[in-house]
Amino acid sequence: MTPVTPHPTPTFAELGVRDEIVRALAESGIEHAFAIQELTLPLALAGDDLIGQARTGMGKTFAFGVPLLHRITSDTERPLTGIPRALIVVPTRELCLQVHGDLVAAAKYLRADDTRKLTVTAIYGGRPYEPQIEALQKGVDVVVGTPGRLLDLAQQGHLRLGGLSTLVLDEADEMLDLGFLPDIERILKQIPAQRQAMLFSATMPDPIITLARTFMNRPTHIRAEAPHSAATHDTTEQFAYRAHALDKVEMVSRILQADGRGATMIFTRTKRTAQKVADELAERGFKVGAVHGDLGQGAREKALKAFRTGEVDVLVATDVAARGIDIDDITHVINFQIPEDEQSYVHRIGRTGRAGKTGIAVTLVDWDELPRWTMIDKALGLGTPDPAETYSSSPHLYDELHIPTDAGGTIGKPARSSAPKAEREPRERTERPARDRSRRRTRGGKPVSGHPEAGDQTAAPDDAPAGESSDADRAPRRRRRRRPSKAAAAGAN
Repeated sequence: MTPVTPHPTPTFAELGVRDEIVRALAESGIEHAFAIQELTLPLALAGDDLIGQARTGMGKTFAFGVPLLHRITSDTERPLTGIPRALIVVPTRELCLQVHGDLVAAAKYLRADDTRKLTVTAIYGGRPYEPQIEALQKGVDVVVGTPGRLLDLAQQGHLRLGGLSTLVLDEADEMLDLGFLPDIERILKQIPAQRQAMLFSATMPDPIITLARTFMNRPTHIRAEAPHSAATHDTTEQFAYRAHALDKVEMVSRILQADGRGATMIFTRTKRTAQKVADELAERGFKVGAVHGDLGQGAREKALKAFRTGEVDVLVATDVAARGIDIDDITHVINFQIPEDEQSYVHRIGRTGRAGKTGIAVTLVDWDELPRWTMIDKALGLGTPDPAETYSSSPHLYDELHIPTDAGGTIGKPARSSAPKAEREPRERTERPARDRSRRRTRGGKPVSGHPEAGDQTAAPDDAPAGESSDADRAPRRRRRRRPSKAAAAGAN
């Protein structure tokens, strides 16, 4: 495969970036700029407004992050005071954490002044307000956040936006898809008119162009690659197979044993399917995690961390939950269920073949999904409108994906899924105290006075619902025949 950039790119040092940032990036193994970075840095370092367009995985974070950090620490006229100087707005919590982590790494050696280091803080929903408010009160130089939580804290007065000198909107097209444009517009009304603005997006639909015109000052539009590249993904080899729903997990199990298979993402359309596939693969011995909307934010972050560190090498996700997952070493993407449209397909397979590396994308098309797949295939010009009928035992599946012929449906003992235990197993039963099963006589729920057992009556257990008797009280009662008294017997005679 040919690399994404046809010529050697300059280093960050050659582009005039501060030594502290160059040193931090070098320690992370980053020295040469990607195409989008090479094109944007000269303009961004000069303070110009710009629109950067490149597909996911092409290095957009450092394209705006490096010049942002450089400018706010090099501005001698406006020293950093702890009031946010730069704001990066992102569509999802996962992307917020990803961008925050990248900026923290790049700012490792930067200082706000002689007394403190430069601070970068993540503000997003699904987490308690208090730690985020406390961080803002202590002083923050760069804020990365999602629209809803940012707007909420700004309206409460905890997030002060009046001191901003740089604003970045990242993955603007995804914010449009998720319905965040009204929140973005409210945020824009609270920031200074004189500031640098940068907008980054994989695609440029009309609403995003309109938004850019309203808040940007004569921006330069930069496109880092040929127009067709975002659709065809030149570094990703794509396969489509017509598959039976009941055989898909078997097929995935074989694909996961392909030669050279590394970190893999599996996409589903529904939350329920994502969890089901993750559970079944875990039972087959694969190290798998799940990310979908039914999981809490803590569980999602735990699964992503395990995936990034290699603790699990398979991540099953829905489209919304996967937005913002930015990992360069994914070798395979598997579409367990086909996406809703061609743009979602592009975003999905863009998780592999990133940063000039090669990747493999496999799409399993069920019979009832053929009409939608045909539309996606036609829109992107993939050339596979009618995928070959394929099963987990089909020889061409093994040949095309380089799967060993002895690969089976399992790889050993069941692995432990990273899904939270509380969401994977029934609740444990609480130990209940032993109940007195001795017979009691009651009337209206109270012991009858004078009964020989009344003084030994045991109260209903604590877990019995109010207004109901215990299980012992509800046990079938046997009538006891009483012998007539001698007087009654004599009268009868």
